[in-house]
This record gives sequence, C-alpha cells and structure tokens, in this order.
Amino acid sequence: MLRNHHAGPLQARHLLSKRSLTSGFITGLTCSITAGLYASPAIAQVPGHSITQLKEMTVSASRGERRIEEVPASVTVISAETIEKEGARDLKDIFRNELDVTVPSGPTRFSHAGTSTGRSGNQGINIRGLGGNQVLMLIDGIRVPNGFSFGSFNTGRGDYLDIDGIKSIEVLRGPASTQYGSDGIAGAVSFRTLDPADLYKKDKSQGDVSNRGSMGGFARTGYASIDRSWSSSLGFAGERGPWQGMILGSFRLGHEIINQGTNNALNIDRTAPNPVDYNSRYLLAKAILSIDTHQQLGLTLESQRRTQATDVFSARAAQPLRPLGTLSFSTLDRINRDRVSLEHRYSDMSAAFIQKAETRVYWQDAQINQFATEERYRARERTRDNTYQTTVLGAATQFESNITKFLDQRLTYGLDWSQANIQGVRDGTVPPYGGVFPDKPFPDTTYTLSGAFVQSEVELGDFSITPGLRFDYYRIAPSTNFNGPHTPKGRHNNAPATTDGYALTPRLGIVWSMHPMFAPYAQYAQGFRAPTPDQVNNGFRNLASGYTSIGNPDLKPEYADSFEIGVRGFDQKVSYSLSVFDNYYKNFISQQIVGGAGRPSNPTVYQYVNLTNAHIQGLVARADWRFEKNWSLESGLAYMKGDSTIRGRKQPLDSIQPFKILLGLRYDQAEWGARADWIWNAAKSPSQIAQSSPEQYATPSYGTLDLGFFWKPAPNFTLNANVNNVFDTKYWRWSDVSGLSNHSAIKDAYTAPGRNIQLSLRFDF
Repeated sequence: MLRNHHAGPLQARHLLSKRSLTSGFITGLTCSITAGLYASPAIAQVPGHSITQLKEMTVSASRGERRIEEVPASVTVISAETIEKEGARDLKDIFRNELDVTVPSGPTRFSHAGTSTGRSGNQGINIRGLGGNQVLMLIDGIRVPNGFSFGSFNTGRGDYLDIDGIKSIEVLRGPASTQYGSDGIAGAVSFRTLDPADLYKKDKSQGDVSNRGSMGGFARTGYASIDRSWSSSLGFAGERGPWQGMILGSFRLGHEIINQGTNNALNIDRTAPNPVDYNSRYLLAKAILSIDTHQQLGLTLESQRRTQATDVFSARAAQPLRPLGTLSFSTLDRINRDRVSLEHRYSDMSAAFIQKAETRVYWQDAQINQFATEERYRARERTRDNTYQTTVLGAATQFESNITKFLDQRLTYGLDWSQANIQGVRDGTVPPYGGVFPDKPFPDTTYTLSGAFVQSEVELGDFSITPGLRFDYYRIAPSTNFNGPHTPKGRHNNAPATTDGYALTPRLGIVWSMHPMFAPYAQYAQGFRAPTPDQVNNGFRNLASGYTSIGNPDLKPEYADSFEIGVRGFDQKVSYSLSVFDNYYKNFISQQIVGGAGRPSNPTVYQYVNLTNAHIQGLVARADWRFEKNWSLESGLAYMKGDSTIRGRKQPLDSIQPFKILLGLRYDQAEWGARADWIWNAAKSPSQIAQSSPEQYATPSYGTLDLGFFWKPAPNFTLNANVNNVFDTKYWRWSDVSGLSNHSAIKDAYTAPGRNIQLSLRFDF
C-alpha cells in the first residue's frame, strides 16, 4: 500500500547527520590489436576486476555455472574483495574503472516544478551506450524495479541496493532476453548476495565439522571523504549439522558529494554542492537446510532503508526577488525495499536425466517517496508528496540435463513468471494551475511477465555451439477502481486499456578452443523490452495550461539485434580478450507531441510512441601481464559510436561514452599490496552530440590517477586505503552532464569530485 509522508525535511534534519564502423576499420583495428598483444604483452583489462582471470566462473551468461572462457559473450565478474579494496561506496564507485559500463548521476540541482537533475540519485547502469530500463538488473535473480519519470518526479534504480551485502557482480554485455526475458536489450547486471559459507571458515583440523559446527564473521568500519561518510557493517554466520545461517547488518551516514565548484551563493548561481544529509540501513539474513547430500532449501530475508534530506540552495531565486520566486526549497526522499525468497536446489551428477534443478519463489516490495517543501515570495507555501511503488510476486525454475546419447550436449531449460503491482501517485498542496491533487500519472496496474526458455551447449571437438530460444508473454492490466480500498485516492485522466503481447528471442553462440592463447568466439542474440504501464496508459490533463498526455495501447516492444565477435587467450603470464560488437535497435519508445496547438480549446497532446531506431558499434580490448612474481600490469581500451534515427533524421546518440583507456599496475602478496590506476577519457566531440537548442556542453578530455594500498598486520585484520584523483584534476564526466547547455554559467556544479580518500578496517573472526 502506498504510504505518504508529510513530515517536512527540515523537521527530519535532526534524524540525519548528511554500427557502421566501416568493415575495413574494424578488420584493421582487430588485426592490429591482436598482433600487438602477441608481439608485446602490453595489456588490456579493467584494473582490479577479474575479466582477465579466465578461470572465473559466470552464471548470468548461460544461467548455469560456466568458466568465462567457455561462454560466447563478454562478461565481467567483480568480487566483493575487489569492491572492498577499491573502497567503493555505491554502484558509481564500483564501475568507476570499467571500460564500457557507467552509472549516470547528476548533481542535486532539482527544483519544485522544473528540472529533476540529480533527484534520481544513481540513475541506473549504462552498458555500451544504453542504460536506464534497457539494462536488466537482478538481485539473486529478482528484478530491480524500473526507474520512473514524470516531470520533476524522477526515480532511479541504482540506489535500490546496498553493496555491503554483495558477494559478486556479473556484467553481461549484449541482449540478455534469451536468458531472462524482457528489459535486458543492452545487457544484464546480476548481483549475488553473500551466503553463510562466505563468512565462516571450516577448520578441518578439528575433526567432523558437521557435528562440531563452524562459526565466523566480520566487522568492518570505514570513512570516505568524498561525502564525509562513515560506514559500519557486521556479519555473523554459523553451521551446525544440516543447518547454515547468517545475519548481516550495515549502516552508512554521510553528506553531499564534493565537486570542484567554488561559488557558495545561496541561490541559482551556486556551483558548490547543495547540503545533503543521508543515512542508509541494510539487513540481510539467510537460513539454509541441507535436506540430504543432493538437496538444499534456503530462505532469504533482505531489507533496505535509505533517507536523504537536501537543502536545495540552487533552486532559490536571485535578487531582486519577484512574485512567486523561491525563497527556500528542501526535500526529504525515502527508498525502502524488502524481499523474501525461498529457494530449492538439487544437484546429482550421477542422475539419469536431470542433474541439476533450481526453483525460487519470492516477494519484493520497493517504494520511493519524494517529499518537497517550497516557500515563495508573495505566494503560498506549496508541497509535493510523490510516491512510486512496485510490489512483485514471482517464481522461477530451471533444470540442467547432460545428454550424451546422440550429441555431447548440456541442456538448460526452465520457466519464469512474475506479477508486479505498480502504483504511482502525486500529492501535495497548491497544485499546478488547472490541476487537482491527488493525481495519478497512470492507473494502478498489474504487470505480468512470463517466459519459457531452452538452451543447448553442444561440444564438437574444439567447438562449443550454444543455441538458445525463449518465448515471452507480457500483460498490462490497469485497475478501473481508482478509489478502492487497496488504492490510494487519486485520479487518472484517460480511460485505461489492457494490452498484451509476446516475443520470441533466439540466440546462437560459438567458441573455438583452438589454443589456450587463441580462442575465438562469436554470438548473435536478439532482445526485446516490453512497454511499461506508465507508457501504455500514461494520462495527465491540464486544459487550463493547454496540454494533456494520452495513453497508447498499440505500443510495440523495443527490439535488439546484436552481433559480437571476439578472441580470448591466456597462459601463466598473459591473458587477454578482444571483442567487436554491432548492435541494432528498433521501436524505441519515446514521448512525443502528436497533436494540438497549446490552447485550452486545442491542447498540446503528448503520447508515448514507437519512434526511434538506433545503431551502436564498438570495440573493447583488455589484457593482463604478470611480468614478475606478485607484479602485474593491466590496461584496456573501449571505443564506441552510435546514432539514432527519428522520422528519417539521423543524429548522434548522446548516451554513448567517449573513448576510454585504462592502465594499471599491481603488487600483491599475502601481507600487503598496492595498486596504481590511470584513467583517461577522450573529449566528447561536438559532432557526436545530438543537435539541440541550446547547444550542449561537450566535455574536455581528462586523465586521473588513483592509488590504493592494503595491509594485513595480522591474519584477521585488513586495512584498506585509497586516494582517488591524486592530482586533484578538474574534470566533467559526460555521463553526468549530458543535456547541460554549452553557455551555462554553472558548469562547475557538474564537475566530478577532486582528490578524496577512503579508509576501511576489517576484522574477521
């Protein structure tokens, strides 16, 4: 049930402490990089990340545990250890050193009824030029809710999770619909939470641990100057007989993220960050019962709470004041997410037909509430109380069978089903001229996704061929009871429509294990993304102001066709990977003006329509050279280009990130280690920015140096220290400034953080 919060943020302050690349170009570049990698073990990988460790295991690429070199796709696996060593506080920090993955987030410069810049926090994840809801995000196989935007009401996805409970993160590039269904047309990011066995160590020297039991855990505390935040986490786990259990809790308290703006004016001219106080609380609990040697039953409880209060000085009017000018603007935003999941796992490699099976049922409730208070000159104070909530019930089951009678193949097949109840309401005082509160931007909706998939992994000598096919069905069923007992009061302004559809998404991959140092692969995959309830039944009317929005029950899903070729290799000293991709997208959904003249008698009509096609191409190279004992040299590069076509007009795709190079040096031994990472981003060329009025700001090139160090003074103690942007370089990330006017006087407000440090101390017991 939607819950509205009417306590003002100032009253809560005391609770917080704050395509194409031409064929010649692709072929030439591929050959030159491959030749270069053999001639010189110069490198290409993400510093600190495990893509070069080709014996790393991935689950997301095939929905079964496979070594990375066995899958015909680009996958990165990031471990909890890497996250901790690099001092990451959130998703943006985790993907800071990734080549083709970014997390957009703007400065907190939103306003009451205008811009929503920064209100969504970490908006989501961009993979190879596409982001937002076009990237599938999963936590233990459960979907992270979609982001939503309606005027100044803007919710993101990146703050729906807490990294302290993360065991590993897998990033799968390219359409993931064959594996997971709707949404992942750009890729999928799978987060796996910690298990009890990750926290305790079995001491075999003490005999039969199944009888004696094992216990263990950790305590960790840390500080980050980037937002003056303190964090603490405590985890404990145990095993006794057939039972395993764990509980983990974490807390973080911090403030605004620093930038390099120096104007501290208390009005729209401000470039320093607006004051922020936030706290984040997280709880993860698991219980696992080993029924017998082949079966496990597991229960997971997860709860997250995040609260953020902001004094938006930048929304205040500058002198001289005019009627309706903003005197003060403050906000209080809350993010809550709770889930319960029950899993059954079966594994018996000697079984006749089904060797592995996994079934999961789950419930998840996620809600974002954004409250704002604005005082105005010679006008009434007004508030906004907006809530977006997704409650989902789902089930998934998959099986694995190894068949050798006709072909040496491994079959993976299964079913997925989820039903989400999605609600959105806007409330407050002093509604816009011609508007009435409470109001619904779309009716309460039941959104059903279901699918069946099958995948075969066939071994033919040195070749591994992986065909796959999935059938998906979706249904959007809006409620007609706007004032029922389970729906908050509010109006939806258009007659809602029930709509449904289906999709078939094939996938074909091949890996040629020609030699450990030369293993080419290729993949073709299709993807689709179903329209969302707020797009199909979007409805808002303000005739007094001369505009309205209407639904579109004829919306088609978005589709993707992806081609990728690559090569990988490894030995004891050198490992590398190179991939070239060419992705086509069609039927992108966007909101457009479809009629009207902007008058009360003939209002401007907005509608979501299938309009845009897009084409993205690129190349990503990574490698690792372990040139001495304990020493390694790493590097990587990523180049992408893309364009979109609207009504026959082609223009650059603004979500494409500039050319990027990474170089890293590592020293690691048991007691201590150090790293140095140099990151260089090319300037964003104006010719690669969509034409707009006013002209968008093109970010200049920049390079930054990050240093890291860890020390274990005792086996159970670990100290991590990191200094980021060592030379205090002033720079702008393109992902964070897209849309900023080139003539803006407040560009410094969008600068990335300067020099900052991170410290953490961990004790394992």
